[in-house]
Formats: sequence, structure tokens, C-alpha cells
Amino acid sequence: MHVLLAGGGTAGHTSPLIATADALRRLDQSVEITCLGTPRGLENRVVPEAGYPLELIPPVPLPRKPSVDLLRVPGRLRDAVRRTLEVIDRVQPDVVVGYGGYVSMPVYLAARRRKLPLVVHEQNALPGLANKAGARVADRVAVSFPGTPLPRAEYVGLPIRRMISTLDRDEARAEAREFFALDPDLPTLLVTGGSQGARHLNESVSAASAALGAAGVQVLHVVGPQGTATPEPSAVPYVVEPFVTRMDLAYAAADLVICRAGASSVTEAAAVGLPAIFVPLPIGNGEQAHNAQPVVDAGGALMVDNAALSPEWIRATVPGLAHDTERLAAMGAAAAALVPRDADEALARIIVESVGAPRGTRPL
Repeated sequence: MHVLLAGGGTAGHTSPLIATADALRRLDQSVEITCLGTPRGLENRVVPEAGYPLELIPPVPLPRKPSVDLLRVPGRLRDAVRRTLEVIDRVQPDVVVGYGGYVSMPVYLAARRRKLPLVVHEQNALPGLANKAGARVADRVAVSFPGTPLPRAEYVGLPIRRMISTLDRDEARAEAREFFALDPDLPTLLVTGGSQGARHLNESVSAASAALGAAGVQVLHVVGPQGTATPEPSAVPYVVEPFVTRMDLAYAAADLVICRAGASSVTEAAAVGLPAIFVPLPIGNGEQAHNAQPVVDAGGALMVDNAALSPEWIRATVPGLAHDTERLAAMGAAAAALVPRDADEALARIIVESVGAPRGTRPL
């Protein structure tokens, strides 16, 4: 069996794609996998590092509002479909899987033109434009959050890396804090804006560093490849990292995380039982707030608007919460009970089942 996995851009698409690829290989070591992305995304680094071949097609952004760019979409889409058909004809996949984003619309069109089984996975609670279209013609539609408004949606969860899904935070805590040169005993705040970082989070938390240090709260701050943080000097550790490849150890080191509410951030924090303060990105269609809401409603996290997050808010909220071990334990348990850890295997089984299954005739 040969599977073509299409997705890219940020870790929100590439992480579940790689997790699915790994799960397929565990199901059947003989399966062949080809990944499809665009030249501008994170996939150009992380997919080859994961050991999978990567093909590239031109991106086709879909503007949300009328603009000159909107007039260019049909020509760009035709070219991307042509390039995708060339890849499909060369690698001969038995099934195509799309994760949304700029790469997916031409893939969905090309898969239907070649009459290939199509599986769509939507990461967010509110689907993007490409997956809304793809779900209309897909043979199977899998979603990360219950209630996602797509036709025939099957709730499986978000595929996450095995290093995360199998993590025992308590067991790994000592190793993790030593790895990041943190104090083994102090309450620890993890700050991360995702694969691209988040300037507002970086500035707000580092500006509150003196108060955090005075309260005995140490910080592991992942600022992103282009991000910075300028904490005040303190005897309490404040570790700044531009990028972390061992996010399992970052989660294990932490008692609490401040992060965006992308699907991966929400799912990974909840899956490992890490209490969170979610700060949804204030752009897009509001999907990040929808992603976080079920965890917040269950008592596993707090949510604060981007505009409301400030050094003053952090000073008033974080030290007390970081020292409240009973509340943190209850939050972690509530979050962990909400999120499936085996979504990678569930999606892999759906992909395998779609090969040779009776096909629909829905037009795009």
C-alpha cells in the first residue's frame, strides 16, 4: 500500500501528518509513504528529518475577502492541480490523505480526478476553507474535536507524536529539569507560542519575570526561532530557548503552561495532563478559542484574550496558581480525561480501511 499525505505550513499540520505516518508504519512496516507540501512551510525541514520523502507543489492561498489575489486563485489552482497530478501519476498512491491548509485544495481536486480514495483530517474545531470543500467529496472525514461542523465527521482526536502521547510527566520530571538546567524542586512555568513563537506572549511574560522570580516560580520560555525575551536577573532560573525539539521534556518539566490555542498545543497539553493558560491567536476565524473551550469547560485550563494578557495579569494570576498544587492536580486530571491519546492509530486504521472500500460519487 502506498499513502500520499498532504499537509504543511506550521506544526499544526506537519505534526499530525508525521504522527499518522509513524502510526501507519507501526500497523504495516511495508507501507510506502510520500508526503506533499509547499516550498514555504515547516514541512521542508521536519518531514525529511522524520525520514519520509517530500514532494512539493505551489501553495494556493485562499483569501477570505475580495481582493486582487482572489482573482489569481483560479490560475494558481490549475497550476497546482497539474503539479499534483504529476506527483500522483509518478508515485501511484492507493489513497490520499489531506490535513487542510494551502497544499490541500489542489490535492483534493487531483485525487478525485484520478478517482483515488480520499481521507480528510481537520485539526481545528472550526474547519478551514480547504477542508470544508474536501469533506464534501472525501470517503472518510476525521476530526480532532467533537462537534466539528463537517459532513460525516468521525471524532478521532488529533494525532500527536508518540513521545508526547506516551509521556509520563511525573516519571520524566527529574530528567527534564536537569536537561533544561532548572531547579528540581521549584514550581515551573512553561511558555511557548508554538513553532513560530508569539511576540505578545514573549513580551508579557518576560516583563513579569521579576514578580515570578520573587514568588519562586522558575520559567522555561520557548520564544520561537525569531523571538526574544529579556527577563530581569534573578536567583530563580529563567531559561530562554529559541526552539525545543524535545517538547516531551518541556512538558515534563512544567507544572503549568502559557501557550496559544492551536489544535496541537491544546491537544498535547491536555493529553499529558498539563494545566494550561490558553491565549488564543486573535486572527483567523476564531478557531483557537473554539479549540480550547472544551478543556476550559472541563476545568483543565484557563483562557484569556490576547488583549487581556499583560504583565499585570500574569503577576496577579500565575504565582498563586503555580503554587496551588491541589488545583493544578485537579486541572491536569480533568484535561487528561478529555483528550484521546491514540488518534494517530485511529486515523491510520481509517486510512487503511478506505483502500478498496466502496467509493462514493460526490462531485466537487
